[in-house]
Amino acid sequence: MAHVGYREASAGPGFWAAVFGLGVLVLAGLGSAWYMEHHGHIVTGMTNRIVWGMPHVFAIFLIVGASGVLNVASLASVFGKMPYKPKARLSGLLAIAMLMSGLIVLVLDLGRPDRLTVAMTSYNFRSIFAWNIFLYTGFLVIVGAYLVVQMTRRWQGWTGAVGVTAFLWRLILTTGTGSIFGWLVAREAYNAAVMAPLFIAMSLNIGLAVFILVRMSVAAGETHDLTDALLERMARLLGIFIAAVLYFTAVQHLTNLYSASRIGVERFLLVDGGIYPMLFWGVQIVLGSLVPLAIVFSPRTARSHPMIALAAVLVMIGGLAQLYVIIIGGQAYPLQLFPGMEVSSSYHDGVVARYVPSLPEFGLGLGGLALSFLITFIGVRVLKILPVNVGASAGA
Repeated sequence: MAHVGYREASAGPGFWAAVFGLGVLVLAGLGSAWYMEHHGHIVTGMTNRIVWGMPHVFAIFLIVGASGVLNVASLASVFGKMPYKPKARLSGLLAIAMLMSGLIVLVLDLGRPDRLTVAMTSYNFRSIFAWNIFLYTGFLVIVGAYLVVQMTRRWQGWTGAVGVTAFLWRLILTTGTGSIFGWLVAREAYNAAVMAPLFIAMSLNIGLAVFILVRMSVAAGETHDLTDALLERMARLLGIFIAAVLYFTAVQHLTNLYSASRIGVERFLLVDGGIYPMLFWGVQIVLGSLVPLAIVFSPRTARSHPMIALAAVLVMIGGLAQLYVIIIGGQAYPLQLFPGMEVSSSYHDGVVARYVPSLPEFGLGLGGLALSFLITFIGVRVLKILPVNVGASAGA
């Protein structure tokens, strides 16, 4: 493999236009957070029945994607796929940016961010949320160290060991995120062991889609080190990850359908639940899975850069729809307090919860997504992240 050098991104008009646009979205997100903090969550669509709203969908999307986007670096340092080595630095930077942004959205959405120190100093280790504090902070430290050893010549011998540690940690992190839902026994749509592998597959799928889009955006107008061969290889890999998500999604719903006690919630999510079946079949399955699969495996579109970018965008949209169905749909279905019996009270027991996301919720979520890209763009401008002198033998 030829020697690979690295440089900062050039700051042309397109770069600064992107930074400005992302900055506007970030400010809109901060304004949305202030508005919800000042007026209370009554200005959102959330209630005491739907307590995780649209900001949580974006936050989990970013956290899961942060784990998956690091897979590009792992392919080189853990699995020895040298064509991906020049992209490892960008992969690590993007992973840190996405996780930080996701956690910021969570903190701003939960209310009373000034009491974050309480959550950081008082732990209930019977709660998966307490575990995740260590998983998230550990991920930031390990991936930060991963970047340092890659960018410091005398420490590059540690890249493999730190890379393996980061690979194992991100698997644990995504398992912990999936276990938030898999271990929540009160909700029939959750409480399934398959949630952990499903979230791992989702992380690989979303993360690679985000990486493809960011790398193509950063490479626009510069010496293009992302050759057709590597882009097509990543597109095929994206197709495999899409198929993996479809497989675990099928296992999740078929397992629930096998249980007589969960037929009601499955019918709600897949058939007669209003917006949730529409998002599941129309957006997640068709638009976010089958169409991208057709794009990346069709000989007529698999080599087209715009079509590959379109496939990545659709995968991201499908991922958001899937998380919306899991998170919001799982809360909207009424709790079965007394199985086999009808329950009625002034509190609307047994009634499907209504939820309509408000504009501030979308603003906060989109602001968090924009923040992850803004951190990445600033990072590639001030740090030597982008590869140059990539030899043909590197396949990059």
